[in-house]
Amino acid sequence: MNAPFKNLIAGEWTGSQNASRNINPSNTNEVVGEYAQATVEDANNAVAAAKAAFPAWSRTTPQERYEILKKASDEILARKEELGRLLSREEGKTLAEGIGEAGRAGQIFAFFAGECLRLNGESIPSVRPGVGVEVTREPVGIVGMITPWNFPIAIPAWKIAPALAYGNCVVIKPADLVPGSAWALVDIIQRAGLPKGVLNLVMGRGSVVGQALLEHKDVHAISFTGSVSTGRKVAAACIASNPMKKVQLEMGGKNPLVVLDDADLKVAVEAAVQGAFFSTGQRCTASSRLIVQAGIHDRFVEACIERLKGLSIDDALKAGTHIGPVVDQSQLDQDLKYIQIARDEGGKLAWGGELLNRETPGFYLQPALFTETSNAMRISREEVFGPVANVIRVKDYDEALALANDTDFGLSAGICTTSLKHATHFKRNSEAGMVMVNLATAGVDYHVPFGGRKGSSYGPREQGAYAREFYTTVKTAYTLA
Repeated sequence: MNAPFKNLIAGEWTGSQNASRNINPSNTNEVVGEYAQATVEDANNAVAAAKAAFPAWSRTTPQERYEILKKASDEILARKEELGRLLSREEGKTLAEGIGEAGRAGQIFAFFAGECLRLNGESIPSVRPGVGVEVTREPVGIVGMITPWNFPIAIPAWKIAPALAYGNCVVIKPADLVPGSAWALVDIIQRAGLPKGVLNLVMGRGSVVGQALLEHKDVHAISFTGSVSTGRKVAAACIASNPMKKVQLEMGGKNPLVVLDDADLKVAVEAAVQGAFFSTGQRCTASSRLIVQAGIHDRFVEACIERLKGLSIDDALKAGTHIGPVVDQSQLDQDLKYIQIARDEGGKLAWGGELLNRETPGFYLQPALFTETSNAMRISREEVFGPVANVIRVKDYDEALALANDTDFGLSAGICTTSLKHATHFKRNSEAGMVMVNLATAGVDYHVPFGGRKGSSYGPREQGAYAREFYTTVKTAYTLA
């Protein structure tokens, strides 16, 4: 076993007395690596380093920041196969998905390299004679980041890149379950030419490292992606801190995919299966509620089952694998719990839901498709975060729209239809932050805003030019001529 991968604090790789093992969910006998567990003192030192680096970094030129982010992008893209393989080993995505996510991280850095040069302001005449007004944007300060396990390189990338582009300093705590991809990303960014202390990595438990960031008075903003329950605690801590912290939350989803009678059946099935089950269903944008009009219901279910029968669930790195394992035992237990809950509530398990044995020990689960469910059942109300979806039969479009919106979440929603009337109405009336027509609810571009409504998101959007709303603060300056 190699020496543990260290935390990055003030530009130095710093060890710790404790380390955690990063286990491959496709082969639990394989240890991907050992990663240092940061302490509260480590977190505090990282914040101090960021604070010391902020005055100089926040005043660097757009060109300096552009060159660093572009260099990082170039290396990520050049190494996307290697990084994708690491990601698939530690998280369980198929190799194609892992490489795709690594490539997306590189694209994100390329986009925000450009954003360094596009930050602008306004010069506005005052209502008072002889007075000029300037509206400018400045970095918010020290940003603490807490990222999840399901997108271990893309989500750190879409938080770190805009923070650096707009002149902030960063302390990031990746998910303790999958620290390897974040470690590799931070290593690339640091070697691209960042001054010491601008970017700091502290790996470890959320209850230790994450809590230290929430409580630290010199952290000005927190960007969090994770569960609703933890998100609420993060928001409360940010508001209770003195001074109060700016907060951005991306949380769960219970995303509907509406399938109308006039839908192209092949398009609808592909959107449903890809959205609900690929990436092992471990996406906050997954199509976990399939709301299907009565006239197409039986044909849709039959076609979905046939599609599922043709999928290979196996080692994430194996050629031909469509769906990899669940990320760990805890998540597998949660998936199985909800499968049993759905059965107990009267849902019919139309396909799958069984544990699978493969050549290597891992957390392999057949995708589970339930029928004969209602929107009142727990399987329709609570996020499973696994390869589990349920079909709800409805009589018409109006009932479908009402059920799609009848949820505490509002991240992504989709509709499959050949009706321009219904597609247009759904886009306008869906209570979700992102709407898809004849596409899976999962899968979004890197250059446009990402986020939802209700219990799914809180605060400014992530990604694209809209990221500046969180990572900058607006200043209005008056001058008497």
